Parts: sequence; C-alpha cells; structure tokens
Amino acid sequence: MKTWLARHAQTLVGSLGRLAQQPVAAGMTVAVIAVALALPLFLDVLLQNTRAVTADWNQAFELSVYLTKKASAERATALAKQLRARADVAGVRVITADRAFADFRETSGFGKALDMLDANPLPNTLIVTPTLAASTPEGTTILKTSIGSLPDVEVVQLDTEWVQRLNAMLEVMRRVVWLTGSLLGLSVVLVVGNTIRLDILNRRAEIEVMKLVGATDGFARRPFLYSGVWYGLGGGLGAVALVAGAVAALARPLEHLASLYGSQFHLEGLRLGSSARILAIAIGLGWLGSWIAATRHIRAVEP
Repeated sequence: MKTWLARHAQTLVGSLGRLAQQPVAAGMTVAVIAVALALPLFLDVLLQNTRAVTADWNQAFELSVYLTKKASAERATALAKQLRARADVAGVRVITADRAFADFRETSGFGKALDMLDANPLPNTLIVTPTLAASTPEGTTILKTSIGSLPDVEVVQLDTEWVQRLNAMLEVMRRVVWLTGSLLGLSVVLVVGNTIRLDILNRRAEIEVMKLVGATDGFARRPFLYSGVWYGLGGGLGAVALVAGAVAALARPLEHLASLYGSQFHLEGLRLGSSARILAIAIGLGWLGSWIAATRHIRAVEP
C-alpha cells in the first residue's frame, strides 16, 4: 500500500514539474479554464443574492377583505377579532370606511368632487396578514376561500400573480445557470483534452520507449491524468479568484445603490461550499478531458 501511494505521489509531483517547465502554455490553459468556469459561478452568485433579496417578497402576501356596505365598523372590529384567533393569521388591520374616505380625499386631490357625494361609497376593510407557515400561494388561497365564506364579507382580494412571475423568472435564471455551466464545462473538457493530446504527441517517442520495456497503456496514461487534475485545480482556483474579485468590485456600488432605495442589502460573496464544489467540478472535468484524450491517443502509440 505504501509503495502504491509513493508511486502515485511521485507521478503526481512529476506531472506538476512537467507543467512548471512550460509555464506559458500551462498558464494559458489554466486561464481559459478559469474564465470558462468563472462565468457560471458568477451567475450562480448573482442568483443566490437575488433569491436572498426576494426571500421576504415571497412572504409578502396580504389579503384585502372588503365587507358589505351594511357591515358597520363595530362588525368589522368583531370580524377582525375572530380572524386573529385563527392559527394561520398573524395579524389583522381594520380600515374603517370613514378613515379610507378621509385618506382618499387627502391624497387624490378630488376633495371638492367628493363633497358632492351623498354617502361614503367605500366599505369597511380588513387587511389580513397570514403567518409565515401560511404565506405560500397554496396557504393563502385556502385562507382566502375560508374568509370569503364568512358573513358580511363581500370580496377578498389576493394578488399573488407578481410573486408567481418572480418565482418563474428565478427558475428560468436557475436553468440558464445550469445550461451555461454545462456548456462551459464541456468546453473545459475539450480544452484539457486538446492540451493533453498535444502533450502526448510531443512525448510520443518517450511513450514508445516505455511500451518497449513493457509499460501498459494505463501506466503510460497516468502522468497525463494527473496533468489534467492539475489543470482543473488551477482553473478552479482561478475561477474562484475571478469571482471573488468581481464581487469585491461590485459590492460597494450595489450597496450604495440599495441605500438610495432605503435597503440594507449587502452583496454576498462565494460561500465555502460553493467554492469547494467548483473546485471538485473543475478537477473532475480536467481528469475527464485528460482521460478521454490519453486513452485514445496512447492506445494508438505503438513502438
């Protein structure tokens, strides 16, 4: 076991040494991989921040309960007390018809026209806020149906279409990230594969000598597999560094823009789990590209 580990460790270090002997070519390959992986990773960071910003919006369901004209303010208060006792209701605000009429008069600019009305046309209204557990499209729909069946309730309005559109757009963004990542991941495999192919052609004579003394295809292939691992690791680290730099460059301007709208938004950078995941993916893609190229081309080398 120790001999096996020592042999593989020696091959791993040796493959790194070979890459160090050609720093320009190896650096360009690593840079291409880093740029290819940085784009989907940056899109994923933006998607995570978008979900964080809109997390509270998904809970912003409120039901406007309009009572019938014959329902008095006292009836509205009693109904609000009844609704507050429900397990799926976090709070209820009562907006009396007189208060609503006064607010409308103040903000609409139609004060003189409103004076011509014989009676207040606005009903008493309740604003019902569901609990966190019930703040879902399904939960609020059930609550809407239940409230709508109560006496003296004329209309219950629940506007969740904008939230559904938002969630649909976020789902499209998530699929775009996965699609972009898949296509660029394929490009990483092709870049590494082509690089390993050229390396095999440059070392063809060495591989022929190895096969003459009895080396198997697997033995001759091993250093190239480790080269692919190094390419992937370097590209993954480069992608993490590029995204971290981009987040640092955008953090202050975005926070300033958010403060102008009264928001305390802070741009979140790469999480440790995301960084580890992209490194693992990069190493896997590098190994896959090198395995495909090395398996095919080393098999074709015959002394």
